Amino acid sequence: MAYLGEDIKKLGFGLMRLPQKEDGIDIEQTKQMVDMFMEAGFTYFDTAWAYAGSEDAIRQALVERYPREKYQLATKNAAWINCKTREDAVAQFDASLKQTGAQYFDFYLLHNLGEARTQYFDDYQMWDFVLEKKAEGKIKHIGFSFHSTPEELEDILTKHPEMEFVQLQINYADWDYPAVQSRRCYEVAREHGKPVIIMEPVKGGMLANPPKSVQDILKESEPGMSVASWAVRFAANLEGVITVLSGMSNVEQMEDNLSYMKNFTGLTEEEEAVIKKAQEELKKVPLIPCTTCNYCAKVCPNQIGISGSFTAMNYLTLYDDLAMAKHQEEWLVGGHGRKKAAECVQCGKCEEACPQHIEIRKELARTAEILG
Repeated sequence: MAYLGEDIKKLGFGLMRLPQKEDGIDIEQTKQMVDMFMEAGFTYFDTAWAYAGSEDAIRQALVERYPREKYQLATKNAAWINCKTREDAVAQFDASLKQTGAQYFDFYLLHNLGEARTQYFDDYQMWDFVLEKKAEGKIKHIGFSFHSTPEELEDILTKHPEMEFVQLQINYADWDYPAVQSRRCYEVAREHGKPVIIMEPVKGGMLANPPKSVQDILKESEPGMSVASWAVRFAANLEGVITVLSGMSNVEQMEDNLSYMKNFTGLTEEEEAVIKKAQEELKKVPLIPCTTCNYCAKVCPNQIGISGSFTAMNYLTLYDDLAMAKHQEEWLVGGHGRKKAAECVQCGKCEEACPQHIEIRKELARTAEILG
C-alpha cells in the first residue's frame, strides 16, 4: 500500500544541531553538508521556528542554492513558546516563511504536542490554521511532533484525523523503555493509518556512545560500521516510515550516515538479532525501576518531580553523560513545573503509593547529591 512520503529516501537532515563556530552557525560547513546530502540522493530537511538560527541557515545553505522542487523542507510551530494570542502563534508561520525564503513548506508540524502544551494549539485554533494554509498551497502536508504517552497520542489522533503524519522519538533504547514507550506510540500512529517521521534515532547522540557492553556486541558483529549506524538503521527498518531524521553537526557525521544509508534496503535477520541482543544488554544495566505512572506525584505534598528525576538519573547510568542528565532533569522536572529532588521533605507518602516499591526517598537524595 502506498503511503505519504514513500518516495523519500529514508535519511532526513535534522537541522537542530548544525555545525557551530564562534559567532554562530557555520554556514560554509552547512553548505558542504547540504551538497553531500543532495548529491547522495537525499532530499528531506527538518528545521523549526524554535531552532535558533536554523531557518536562516537553511535559507542560505539550501533554499538560495537549489531549485525549490528538488527538496522537501519541514518546519514547526511552537504555539506554547511565548504566545499569548492566536496572532502570536500564527506569526511564527509567517516568520518561518520569511526566514527560510521557501515559498511553501512540504511538511508543517505543530511542534512538541503532549501534556499541557497541546492546549495552546487547541486554544489558538492552530488545527484550523494549518488546514487553511494547506488550502492556500503554503503547506503540502500537515502533522505534528509528539513527546508524551501513547494514550495521549491516541486521543489527539482520534480528535484530529485530518493530520497526515506524526513525528515520534523512536530508537532501540526507548523501544520498550517505560518512560518513553516508543513502540506503543509507533503502534498507535500506525493503527490510525499515519506514516511516521522518526526523530532522536540516536537519542541525542547517546546511542553513538552506549554502555561498553552494548558497543562490544555491535562492534563484534560489524567492526567496520559505526555504533551510531545501528540506531539509524533500526529506525529506518520500521514499516510506514517517511524518513529518519539525524541531527548532523559536522561533515564527518554526514559522511558516516551517507555511507550506510545511501543504499539501505533493510536489516537482515542476523542484524535484527544483533540489535535484539543489544536491547537485552541495555536491560541489564541497573536502573531505577520507575515506570512513570506518577502515582507518587499525586500524593507528594511538595510537588517534587520524582519520575523526571529518576529518568534523568537513568540516562546518567546508561550513557555516563552528566551534562545530558542535567539537561533532562531541567526539562522533565523544572520544565514541567515540578521541584527538584533536593526539596524533598522525606515524608514517605510517595513510597506508600509506588507500585514498584522503589526506595524513593533514598533515590531522591542520591539524585540531589549527583545532579544538584
